Amino acid sequence: MCVLLLAGVCLLSVAIGARNVSPHTVWDAFFHFTDTDDQAVVRDLRVPRTLLGILAGIAFGLSGAVIQAVTRNPLADTQVLGVNSGAALFVVAAVGLLGLTSLHQYMWFGFAGVAFALTLVYLLGSAGRAGATPIRLTLAGVALGAVMDGLSSGIQLVRPRAFDYLRFWDVGSLAGRPADVAVTILPFVAAGTVLAFVVARSLNAVALGDDLARTLGAHVGRTRLLATVAVMLLTGAATAAVGPIGFVGLMIPHVVRWFTGPDQRWIFAYTVILGPVLLLAADVVGRLVVRPGELRVGIVTAFVGAPVLIYLVRRTRVSGL
Repeated sequence: MCVLLLAGVCLLSVAIGARNVSPHTVWDAFFHFTDTDDQAVVRDLRVPRTLLGILAGIAFGLSGAVIQAVTRNPLADTQVLGVNSGAALFVVAAVGLLGLTSLHQYMWFGFAGVAFALTLVYLLGSAGRAGATPIRLTLAGVALGAVMDGLSSGIQLVRPRAFDYLRFWDVGSLAGRPADVAVTILPFVAAGTVLAFVVARSLNAVALGDDLARTLGAHVGRTRLLATVAVMLLTGAATAAVGPIGFVGLMIPHVVRWFTGPDQRWIFAYTVILGPVLLLAADVVGRLVVRPGELRVGIVTAFVGAPVLIYLVRRTRVSGL
């Protein structure tokens, strides 16, 4: 069912836009290409955009699920914890201060930004006697994210070249990306996905607490390290490619837990399918609400995700991890 839903959203993504394209034309664009304008739009613009949305949806959704499992924090997400902001800050610095304009170059700064943000958030959130509680980590992430977003904006203001290059990327967008962008991030998203599934069983044990996890034979330190590397690969590659799109990793794991329960293996499996569904659906909505213009997908996910975050904070009981 979820696979069919993803297929339907992909069809909408290649058919709907400033110029709607019939399903027959979409079919012809793949199997009977005659180089008409509509077929060219499908093959040259919308197919690469859809493929990039699938990869970014997997990356952001799965990284959020991994972070929630590792930290046992139901409010965790790459946006909420400031991870997206860290990756964005380092990418903006690479473009604005070092003059790097190739994804192959500044993507590595995205990885470094993720590692920097995760480390800083954990250090600040765990300071004091209370330790790294979910609320403390969330507050630390929100505060650091705001600081890093401000630094990113400052760099773009004093470096007009960076502002021109990143003005759409900064809010999160799938539009205007050539096909080689998806090809570039594919190995990193694939590697991060494999790592996440490798540690999924151990994360089930970690969810019970470190001491009990060790008695069950789980290597807690190694599990957290591999999970952190998975988040770094997923978030760094996706943020470098499409910008700091938030809340996908917050919403999808909670939705999945409603029908899978707390088993991380099933949560990760369904997140890989439903993450792209949410991101592509938000992208399609963004194309429709201000036609013939376009609302960037990062804005749409924020409109949906912010109320979800408020709802989760106000609940006395959240989805079990």
